[in-house]
Amino acid sequence: MESLAAVLPITGIMLMISIFLVPIELGTMVMFLVGATLLIFGMGFFQLGAEVAMTPIGEGIGVQISKSKKVWLALLVGFTMGVIITISEPDLQVLAEQVPSVPNMVLILTVALGVGLFLALAIVRIKYQISLSKLLIVLYVLLIGASFFVPKDFLAVAFDSGGVTTGPMTVPFIMALGVGLASIRSDKNSASDSFGLVALSSVGPILAVLILGCFYRPTEAAYSLGEVPAVVTTRDVVQVFVHEIPKFAGEVFVSLAPIVVVFVLFQLLTHRYQKRQIMRIAVGMIYTYVGLVLFLCGVDVGFAPVGAFLGKALASLPYNWILVPIGMLIGYYIVKAEPAIQVLNHQVENVTDGA
Repeated sequence: MESLAAVLPITGIMLMISIFLVPIELGTMVMFLVGATLLIFGMGFFQLGAEVAMTPIGEGIGVQISKSKKVWLALLVGFTMGVIITISEPDLQVLAEQVPSVPNMVLILTVALGVGLFLALAIVRIKYQISLSKLLIVLYVLLIGASFFVPKDFLAVAFDSGGVTTGPMTVPFIMALGVGLASIRSDKNSASDSFGLVALSSVGPILAVLILGCFYRPTEAAYSLGEVPAVVTTRDVVQVFVHEIPKFAGEVFVSLAPIVVVFVLFQLLTHRYQKRQIMRIAVGMIYTYVGLVLFLCGVDVGFAPVGAFLGKALASLPYNWILVPIGMLIGYYIVKAEPAIQVLNHQVENVTDGA
């Protein structure tokens, strides 16, 4: 129901725009509707998988770190998990392709190292109960200062890199890690300290890419939007989606594989989970995999081309001021449809007992 409620408003807005403002070819609209259907099912499977698999793994690792008296071990685990999860984030591949002046792997590793370092810092903050607000103020002052030394064309790329930590793979794991870290504390701030890991981790890639920009001195960060596929019949629509599914299946497999490896190693070292829990997590991983494949395919094949087409068409209208209210509506519902937002919502409900 949550995924349905999140996606239907976007679909309705698109239909209204196509009727009253920008006519859309029937084949393109069918692709959008198929994408919306995949999005609904993908979100449903992903949310179930995140709750059954990703959250228990993250919480388990967090609890184990909190029990350890060795600060260096907590830092090492936090850094390693941050790097692994970030490299496996599908959103990072998209970002890397937008910056032709920097090799993809260089940018990916830079962002991953930034997340890893600042996830380790976030763990230290929880263990030593450092004020989150004061820490964020200091870090953002540092970011603003560093931005003066980076080429202007590269500045947006640096700050966009912080969005990697809000991706569908990163958020469930990092937030669950925070819950696990704070769970064994009994003081009044333990619940609130379970939050903030994503906020701190978002600073890491921004700062890392800003530093990278000082060395590479790139002059542009170009990005070309894909064209809307030409479809005439329903068979054409099906063929477009079937052709793209293997690509997303491979990307999601690469994304999930490091997490599965970490879980297996963690279980072998700690024996934390019982056989029934392991089976439950394995099934959850399958749900997560299927959900992400459907979600990404629905967005990239159905939503993105139509969104690019409508954006260009609306901007060319004589009354292009209408972009502002439409952008507000679409922005609201797109964020509402984001799987990571649903994970955050569930965590807030759990920590506050539904308050």
